[in-house]
Amino acid sequence: MTPAATSATMETNDMRSVRHKEIILPIVIVIASTWSFCNASPPSVYSTTESGDITDTPVQAMGSSFVQTQGQQFVLDGKPLFVNGVNLYYLMTQGAFPELRPFIADILQESASVGTTVVRAWAFADGDSPNHLQKQPGVYSEEAFQGLDFALSEAKKNGIRLILSFVNNWPDFGGRAQYASWARDFAGNANANADDFYTDDTMREWYRNHVKAVVTRVNTFTGVAYQDEPAIFAWELINEPHCESDPSGYVLQQWIREMAAYVKSLDGKHLLEVGLEGFYSSTVLPNSADSANPAAYTAQYGTDFILNSQPAGIDFTTVHSYPDNWITDQTEDGKRAFMGEWVRTHIDDARYKLGMPVLFAEFGRSDRTPGYTESVRLTAMTDMFDAVYASARDGGPAAGVLVWHFVPKALEPSLQDGYAMVLSETPAVASLMRMQTDRLSTLPST
Repeated sequence: MTPAATSATMETNDMRSVRHKEIILPIVIVIASTWSFCNASPPSVYSTTESGDITDTPVQAMGSSFVQTQGQQFVLDGKPLFVNGVNLYYLMTQGAFPELRPFIADILQESASVGTTVVRAWAFADGDSPNHLQKQPGVYSEEAFQGLDFALSEAKKNGIRLILSFVNNWPDFGGRAQYASWARDFAGNANANADDFYTDDTMREWYRNHVKAVVTRVNTFTGVAYQDEPAIFAWELINEPHCESDPSGYVLQQWIREMAAYVKSLDGKHLLEVGLEGFYSSTVLPNSADSANPAAYTAQYGTDFILNSQPAGIDFTTVHSYPDNWITDQTEDGKRAFMGEWVRTHIDDARYKLGMPVLFAEFGRSDRTPGYTESVRLTAMTDMFDAVYASARDGGPAAGVLVWHFVPKALEPSLQDGYAMVLSETPAVASLMRMQTDRLSTLPST
């Protein structure tokens, strides 16, 4: 998620969102929370009724085919595929602690029970913290990697495919800022900054090496290399890329071209996307930037939805949606109107300008927003689900929504960022999720 912005064009550090904050739980909490799960059998998979109640009907596991694209749609075994899902970014970093893995299994089971078919998660955590993946360039924590292995194996058991992101734009979990710090510490580049991530030879090599480490990883729970695993839906180059030193989006564009080609050279089986939020550059498309962006400052982020979705190797595009962060001075009606136009604009651009599927890959409403009520969240979810369903029903490019985010009850105090939902405490959300999955599944398969 983008940090919250002021009503002017600048952002302040104390307004940073906590959505991507890294969590390291105290061991005393871990022991108190997990003792009853230590000898438990692997959880069963259940579906829900329309009211959100859990039943004992098993969810069907996936086959061995890889998701592909055909025109403006995802396809599986030659038939259109529509997805409904959630962000569980923390799967690896929490799963790095073996005592927390029962909770990872639990949240994947719960997510499957309400119809989740795709989950997006981090395949990065850069820096020397206990549950980080990449301690230094090319130096990895086997415990963290096994946390990701476990999450992937559990997702597959529950019929869920994962979108895995390689690096963060933000300093949470390391990100571009950590790569710049490494460049200062290990490569003698005393002036390295986060935007150099896209152009510096050493940082680009470190990123490519990280991609290779993840893509060629052999899962210790299944024995299957990630590049051969159909339970991976797609790779994501970077979460919410920005390059404010070049507002045009062309520096980022060159990096996308290079890294998309590299990922595809390692793995031609899986889909690839950039990780875009959906902002428009005023340099590339001034009219779109003026009319579609939530505020003028977003046109200066160095990213452009149209331009940055077009490089060879990019199979589909993404949009993130956070009106309560972007337009804080608007009424709830104003935010709802903006969201309707934001979604329609990106569906139209994906259809008429890009000719590719669009996934609304992050979406949520925070209960910390002034004036929040549960009906605000439910109305926003309903509006988003209805827009995606209407596009899918009419043969358009909208392919699905990934909600931000569900959490296990036991970890909720640490993972709560205002957007986090415990499914057992939000039956209306569970019903909406199931409704969306059910009606997408009834669309014609040809």
